[in-house]
Amino acid sequence: MSPEGRVEISQEKRLIIAIDGPSGAGKSTAAKGLARRLDYVYVDTGAMYRAVALMAKARGVPLIDENALARLASALHISFFTKEGKTHVLCDGEDVTEAIRSPEISLLASEISKTKGVRTALVRMQRRMGKQGGVVLEGRDIGTVVFPHADVKFYLDAETGERARRRFTELAEKGVRVDFSETLREVIRRDHGDMHRTHSPLKKAADAILIDSTHRSAGDVVEEMVRMVVAKGRSDSRSRRADPSVPKAPRGSKDL
Repeated sequence: MSPEGRVEISQEKRLIIAIDGPSGAGKSTAAKGLARRLDYVYVDTGAMYRAVALMAKARGVPLIDENALARLASALHISFFTKEGKTHVLCDGEDVTEAIRSPEISLLASEISKTKGVRTALVRMQRRMGKQGGVVLEGRDIGTVVFPHADVKFYLDAETGERARRRFTELAEKGVRVDFSETLREVIRRDHGDMHRTHSPLKKAADAILIDSTHRSAGDVVEEMVRMVVAKGRSDSRSRRADPSVPKAPRGSKDL
């Protein structure tokens, strides 16, 4: 491990890491922390749906017009960049990091994510972002749809009341006036919508590692993920060394 806490992973293969789970489980915090430790790229797929929702609202695209929503999603250019340790979301060159985090946009994103054309457009974009590996993607269908053959999959969950408390605290710290009961209802509505939508519903992949974050700190969750990823990297390295058909890595390459 480096002095900065980064973990050196074999460069023979840059892993694709998927983190799925419901709203408020701590996916974003865990994914950012894991990406930082591994020196991997972090992709917040939920933010991409929020960006589409924000633009749909701004441009007056009706939620019932699925074709128009699909065209909008296909035309948008969404990207991420890090500044002073914070991940920012750009949509057509505009920084929408804060604008996409309101309760209204959150619920709109949940509705828009049910649209097959929108999901198709964003999944295509997400696959382009992650196909080279060295990436941590978080969302609701990464391990089941976007990258079903991801090298490591996590399903991060927490009790509903705890997830609502986290969301309430997050909004209150930003100065948003919210009621806890309404926040709890919003989380429950979001869960139902995500888990029962027709296209790519939220569910745990059969081979995903389940982590319950209810009574755990973000740092503790990241540490467990790091251990799992390192173990996977070691296992893959041993398998490649044992396989005579796999070319040997050049001297000087990093290993675990």
